[in-house]
Amino acid sequence: MKQLSSRDNSLFKALRALSEDPREVRRQRRTLLDGIHLVSVCMERGVPLRQLIVSEAALNQPEIERLIEFNRTSPDTDLIQLKDSLFSAISGVATPVGIAGVIDLPADDEAEIGADAVFLEAVQDAGNVGAILRSAAAAGIRQVVLGHGCAGAWTPRVLRAGQGAHFSVKIREGINLEAWLGQRSDMIQRCVATVVNGGTELFATDLRSPNIWLFGNEGAGLSSAMSAMAGRRVTIPMAAATESLNVAAAAAICLFEAVRQRRST
Repeated sequence: MKQLSSRDNSLFKALRALSEDPREVRRQRRTLLDGIHLVSVCMERGVPLRQLIVSEAALNQPEIERLIEFNRTSPDTDLIQLKDSLFSAISGVATPVGIAGVIDLPADDEAEIGADAVFLEAVQDAGNVGAILRSAAAAGIRQVVLGHGCAGAWTPRVLRAGQGAHFSVKIREGINLEAWLGQRSDMIQRCVATVVNGGTELFATDLRSPNIWLFGNEGAGLSSAMSAMAGRRVTIPMAAATESLNVAAAAAICLFEAVRQRRST
């Protein structure tokens, strides 16, 4: 196991860059998984770990010891021990568990949209993007497309919020959604735009057929152009004094209303 104790070490600098700068994730084509759960899910799904990083204080924790032993037989995984202070510098949480992993980014999904899918337009908050990915995976949706202006799907903050959902869905990023849908007129009738006002009530809408869900920016919602392209527009009914829902909460409600309808038939 390699031991790193200096902040000047080039490997430590690369790890810290991954943890702090979303642009580095795209530049290095790698990302950082922080915590036991994400590392465990990665191993369970057979995703190759390039590096497995542990803190000094975590070495004697039984669960972390098992993960280390599981990876000792992998010739492609570098085992790295960091001083506790260095590990804290690459972790995005206040009290790090003491284990992290580095994986290569998968290629963007190039498959055509076959069944249900989620499209995100300019959803900027990493927690919201991760939560929507998590809800999509739980609802059985396997394709998520992120338009321009969205938080990077594979950044550490989005990965933490997704809690392993990334390994259950196919993700495509950086898409001009309006232009992309404009070239696929056959998909328009499957698009369901979520709007605060003026749509058909969600619970009165037949959602049993495959849908392409369109969710917009936290403040502005869907652009008028994207909303106008959709075959249907739906609104979640709310109490009169309420202006709107968080986009991640709205997405969860919509996706699981479709699940409910299909199970009731």
